[in-house]
Amino acid sequence: MTVLALFTLGVLWIGGRIDMASAGGRPDLEGLPRITVHAGDTLWEIADALTGEADTGPTVRRVMDLNGLSGSEVRPGTRLYLPEGLLR
Repeated sequence: MTVLALFTLGVLWIGGRIDMASAGGRPDLEGLPRITVHAGDTLWEIADALTGEADTGPTVRRVMDLNGLSGSEVRPGTRLYLPEGLLR
């Protein structure tokens, strides 16, 4: 029983440390433009529409990093922060 309690406390402590580290690594999002994803939208199409760049890959990566996305799939209703200077 004691081992289980110590293990649980250890996991909670590590989880708290990870949350603090990830929060400290995120830029301040206040004041950044935001958009809402609509049905049928893809992150690639959003990046293309906003920038008009030939290679949207770097823009997709910036949006993913800023919003903590692990992949480029987005769901309708999701609010995405956009990097400063992205809008043309």
